[in-house]
Formats: sequence, structure tokens, C-alpha cells
Amino acid sequence: MTTASRVLVLNSGSSSVKYQLLDMADSSRLAVGLVERIGEQASRLVHEPLAGPAAAGGKRERSGAIADHEAALAAVAAELAADGMGLDSPELAAVGHRVVHGGTRFTAPTVIDDEVLAEIRSLIPLAPLHNPANVTGIEVARALRADLPQVAVFDTAFHATMPEHVARYAIDAATADKHSIRRYGFHGTSHAYVSRATAALLGRPVEDVNVIVLHLGNGASASAVRGGVCVETSMGLTPLEGLVMGTRSGDLDPAVVFHLARVGGLSVDEIDSLLNKKSGLLGLCGDNDMREVLRRAGEGDESARLAFDAYVHRLKKYIGAYAAVLGRVDAVAFTAGVGENAHQVREAAVDGLAELGLVLDPAANAVRSGGARLVSPRDARVAVAVVPTDEELEIATQAYALVTQ
Repeated sequence: MTTASRVLVLNSGSSSVKYQLLDMADSSRLAVGLVERIGEQASRLVHEPLAGPAAAGGKRERSGAIADHEAALAAVAAELAADGMGLDSPELAAVGHRVVHGGTRFTAPTVIDDEVLAEIRSLIPLAPLHNPANVTGIEVARALRADLPQVAVFDTAFHATMPEHVARYAIDAATADKHSIRRYGFHGTSHAYVSRATAALLGRPVEDVNVIVLHLGNGASASAVRGGVCVETSMGLTPLEGLVMGTRSGDLDPAVVFHLARVGGLSVDEIDSLLNKKSGLLGLCGDNDMREVLRRAGEGDESARLAFDAYVHRLKKYIGAYAAVLGRVDAVAFTAGVGENAHQVREAAVDGLAELGLVLDPAANAVRSGGARLVSPRDARVAVAVVPTDEELEIATQAYALVTQ
């Protein structure tokens, strides 16, 4: 068992690395940062120490070419070392890596060895935009500290508890099995954290609470969580299924794809780009930022109003569906950028659902706050909560628990 208590959390994207250093003795953040535009001449690193003497200096920024992820993580290590919190610190217990897709093989946080890394690499076809960058981040971090436990925490893992009849698509079973086609779900670290935090907000054991979690950011997903266990979620094989999102269509008749190919003459790659990058709010009104959509709708812009109404309608459908799946709902929790900050979205999503026990306290709902809070009346049958997500803390928590067992 290690006595070290720090965990470095890495979220490696195709051209960026987000990172946080946390002390699990008290779940505090010691440093946060971002490297972006990796591989360009105008790369940028922003580093902010949050503890110790270095914290008084505030954020540090630097610009200039950062050639690749190896150079990016070396730069991160140098910034941490300058604050006395380098990767060689004996207080560092593990590096926790966000990995988007774990397939059916990885349903829990996993210490990374050569075999695990090879299996993560084999899942790239299921997440071609994300897993390659996740793999690169792991490889570089392992090279920097070969002796340090590296832990993969998977976006899909929390949803692995879905019953088989929920996870299966109703297509030919042999074809589905051959190509690993099933519903995996994403944003799992957020749904796990928020479902537990909602139970804590209600002052009840997580095992006793049924909650619908609405993770509403540029990407958006819903989950039905019974007693801390996910039984349904809106995203599927990929993050495209489910809610209307910033640039993703969400649920769609599959025949639309055939129609676009046969009648529209679009290639598979063009259709992929259309549905993932040019649809959702962006496709309906030209803006994928909910703040802009709300502003324009408030000024009478009809396309923005249409986009907002479509977004909210899909939310209501999922709230109602998941109420049916759970049978008893104790809370609906809004989280992520839109869920935490757009009171108009919360108001519209709950409007008309009083028969399901969902009502808001308008004054409480209108308050901006960084903390977890209830925005429903005290006597409401179903609590409506705003719970800020903390995916980095969740990754650190899972990684630290694994290496200290």
C-alpha cells in the first residue's frame, strides 16, 4: 500500500492535454492546466498552481511550438517541477488517464500494463476520434515515469451495468457480436460522480436513491441510475445517439443515412461529419453555444427558438422515459455547462411535468451558484438539483482507490 496521496489526472485529446494534480488526502487541487494546439507553431500552455508558495503567482502562460504529446507532457512536468510538485515527487501515487472507450473488456478502473495498453489500442475502431489520443497520452506518461502506476478510467465503464436487453440493439445478433455493436454510453465519470453527489445532497445513502442525471454540455447525455447503478443511458455505440447536442443530431431514423447516400450523393465520411459536427443546435440555427441560442431566441430569432424547443423537447422525452424505466424517481440532477448555468433550460425541461412530481422553485432556479443545490420546493415529491460535475476528481478517486487497495 502506498502512503503517497497525489494523483495526476491526464485527459489527452488529439491536439490538447488537460491536466489536474490532486491530493486525495483531502480531495484538494494542487494545480490545473491545459496544453492546446499541439503540433502547431502557436501552441499554448496555461498552468495554474493552486497550493503552496507558487499559488500566489497565479496563472502562467506560454506560447510557442509544442511539437507533439511527448513535448507537451514534458512541458507539463516542467511546470509542476517549478512549483515543487514534479513527476519525480515521492508524494505522487498514480497517474489517472481518461480513456473514452473501454468496450466490453474494461468495466472498472484498470492499472495499465503492456497487455492493457494493447487492448485499449484495439478499441480504436470504436472511438477513432478519442482513443488514439488517449493511447498517446498513456504511452508518453509511462515513458516519463515507468515505475509509477498508470490507471485507465473509462467513460463507458459506469454504464456497463446496463442489463443486456438495454445494451443490445435489435439487429442480427451474430453481426452485432462480430463487430462489437451494442450500446456502451459515455460521460460515465460524470454520471457516476453526480449520482453519488445527488444522494449526498439529499442526505440519503446512494443505495436508496433513484436519480435521472442530465449531463448537458456541448455533448449531452442522460442516464437512469437506480441505487448508484446505471440501468439506462442515452448515448450508444458512439456519443452520437440520444439528446440534441451542440453539434450532434442525437436520435435519428437510421434511414436518413441511406437517403443522404442514395439521394444526396454524400459519402460515408461526409455523413459522419454532418451528423457529428454540423447538426444539433448548430445545424438548426447556426450556433452551438446555448448562451447565443438563448440570446437570439430572446430577441425573436425563429431559428434559435426552434433549436431551443427541439433541444428541450428531446430532454423531456428522456426524462419521461427514464421515469418509466426507474419506476420511482427521487431526483433529477442537471450538470455540466448548460445544465449548471442555463436556468431557462432547466425551467423549460421541467415545465408541464408536475404529474411526474417535477416542479421548480423559480427563485432558487434563477440563482447562479457554484455549489450543489436544490432548485425545487422543499416539499416536492421529486427533487430537482443542480450538481456541478467533477470528472477529474472522479478519475482521481477511482485511480487512487485502485492503487491503494
